[in-house]
Amino acid sequence: MKKEKIISGLLALVGFAMISVAVFLQTEKSFSIDEIDVKSMSASANMYVKDNHNNDDVEMVFEEVDMETTPVAVMILPRTEVYDGLTLEELGAKIDRNLGDGYIGGKGELIASYCIEKGVDPYIATAIILHETGCRAKCSKLVRNCNNVGGIKGKPSCGGGAFKRFDTLDDGIRGFVNNLQKNYYAYGLTTVEAIAPKYCEGNTWAGKINWYVNVIKNS
Repeated sequence: MKKEKIISGLLALVGFAMISVAVFLQTEKSFSIDEIDVKSMSASANMYVKDNHNNDDVEMVFEEVDMETTPVAVMILPRTEVYDGLTLEELGAKIDRNLGDGYIGGKGELIASYCIEKGVDPYIATAIILHETGCRAKCSKLVRNCNNVGGIKGKPSCGGGAFKRFDTLDDGIRGFVNNLQKNYYAYGLTTVEAIAPKYCEGNTWAGKINWYVNVIKNS
């Protein structure tokens, strides 16, 4: 009776493992697939019970699993798209490709994530950053000295002038996105053409920003 209970329990464990694999595989069409290490599951499937004829005890024997020949199960993970059919990582990488290798290079995912959090178009925000800083070629002194990526005015002052100083580049990026959300998007100014009259007095600003937006989208 003791042997039968142990064997029944082991068979139930193996059956549960196989059902789990089947469920994962059946949902493969709906999501992207990432491989996972299932050595422990394979080991359970390869476990057997050996009857010791000298007494009533049951000896548990575990076989070594060859992962090169053992079938590997897959876990189905959902693809989370945050903007323009892209995941946050993909959007951040696209933005990064336009930031250059200079001072603001590598900040693509921060720009992407904070724009998504605040409800600001990440393409427009990045386009304004590139235009205001010149960082696609060489970043301006306002960026390098005071971490101001959007030509934002205020205090504390950057070198005694009208433009604001930020302690870190991350603070400057968040401050710029906050400015767009608070002073533009909150009032329904969500397109380049709507933002332009308030952001800049020049008549050519909107065209330049839209040029950057197209470059970013197609990168």
